[in-house]
Amino acid sequence: MDIEDPLGPLDPDFAARFVRDMCRPPCQLYLVSPPDVGGGFSDRLARALDAGPVAAFQFRIKDVDRHEAARLAEPLQRICADRDVAFIVNDSIALAKRLSADGVHLGQEDGDPREARAVLGAGAQIGVTCHNSRHLAMEAGEAGADYVAFGAFHPTTTKATRHRPDPVILSWWSAVFELPCVAIGGITPANAAPLVAAGADFLAVSSAVWGGDEAVAVAAFRDVLR
Repeated sequence: MDIEDPLGPLDPDFAARFVRDMCRPPCQLYLVSPPDVGGGFSDRLARALDAGPVAAFQFRIKDVDRHEAARLAEPLQRICADRDVAFIVNDSIALAKRLSADGVHLGQEDGDPREARAVLGAGAQIGVTCHNSRHLAMEAGEAGADYVAFGAFHPTTTKATRHRPDPVILSWWSAVFELPCVAIGGITPANAAPLVAAGADFLAVSSAVWGGDEAVAVAAFRDVLR
């Protein structure tokens, strides 16, 4: 005779949440710069980093040469260093090397993690954009990436996106692999909680912070991530 489980059917997401809760640190905030980081942006960055815990800041600018990029990056890098926030360069292994940055984030067309490791050294943090692809994420892990990024989970004006993963990819990744995963794309304090629950180790955010009062926004994310 079958005996009904008094606790009801097993939640299919239980294993993923159990692994995350027992083995992983809490989800953290990963800020991505707006396109314009000149003028008074240094003050805005300092305000954001002082408003709540931030794990990393990604320097992401386009359409400037390497010398101008380095000039813009240097004061921001100092602000991050003073607050023990990792300074990550988007796309450019060469710029990350020039700045002695903490790491580099690579899109699928921006180089191989093995190349980045050879240039930047064993201590560099190397991330790879994997869109909605489990295969690309596993390849990145095998190539030595330190984290993989999935997204865009929500519509975003920061960049053009073609991929819209389901949050279950975060649950699958965090249940199977120890390598951290980053959720990115249109994330706000209002829609972040399901991504945290699904297993994101980091939330990469840009417009939700820089589109208004950065200190208020970081504080709102802090409350979601507690």
